[in-house]
Amino acid sequence: MQEYHHQHLTGERALFKKENATIEDCLFDDGESPLKEGRNLIVKGSTFGWKYPLWYGKGHHVSHCQWLEMARSGVWYTDDSVFEDCDIIAPKIFRKNHNITLRNITFHHGQETLWWCEGVKLEHVKALEAPYFGMKSKDLTIEDLYLEGDYFFDGGENLKIKNSILHSKDACWNCKHVYLENCEIDGEYFGWNSDDVTLVRCTIRSHQGFCYMKNVKLIDCIVLDTDLAFEYCSEIEATILSEFESIKNPINGHIRVNGVKEVIRDDPAIDHQKTKIEALKEDGSYHEI
Repeated sequence: MQEYHHQHLTGERALFKKENATIEDCLFDDGESPLKEGRNLIVKGSTFGWKYPLWYGKGHHVSHCQWLEMARSGVWYTDDSVFEDCDIIAPKIFRKNHNITLRNITFHHGQETLWWCEGVKLEHVKALEAPYFGMKSKDLTIEDLYLEGDYFFDGGENLKIKNSILHSKDACWNCKHVYLENCEIDGEYFGWNSDDVTLVRCTIRSHQGFCYMKNVKLIDCIVLDTDLAFEYCSEIEATILSEFESIKNPINGHIRVNGVKEVIRDDPAIDHQKTKIEALKEDGSYHEI
């Protein structure tokens, strides 16, 4: 196995098609695509200073590395790899990747990151300034994600998210098969146009959330400062341990809440008998509204 230690590597494709090598404490600078078409690389403690460093790779283990601002579009079309304990300043990292793990990663400018990926595991990831994070990615398993950025996971499919804090408006739009557990979600218009979304023991704040959805379940969730919810939403099963501001024109389902200040039923095209809304009484039983 070749080894590269404490080197300043410059020029386009500096280590092109390199296989079975260890690269430690190196700086890649002043040249695009330094590790393009690499295979089975161990990269430690190194810094990427220019564009497209890890494209079309496979079988990498990358740890304690940094992507500087100009190392944008850094990891595309790379599969079967692990990235951990990395600090990423550049945007647009990770696209069209398959079977990768991201562990202990900070994205400082996470916009347009993790697009069109499949089979990704995220553990202890922080994504800041991250609009459109995870767009159209599939088969994601996520634990302890802290995210600040609107429109995350738009068009995603088969998403499992646990123990995460998500600050985003228009979150999880156009998605299929989403499961969230013990998450905090804060942002307007959650979940529109999505199908098969389950939230378990989550806390949600969302103006006009849960609209135009199908097959949505809320299990023992707390919903705060949320109004005009469930408009044109169908097949609802919800148990809410708090009070809604307002619910508007759901199509069908069963909603149990601790209380709701207003239920709006002003669309004559909807058969409002198909939605059962119940509020908690002082004796612990429920009465239909």
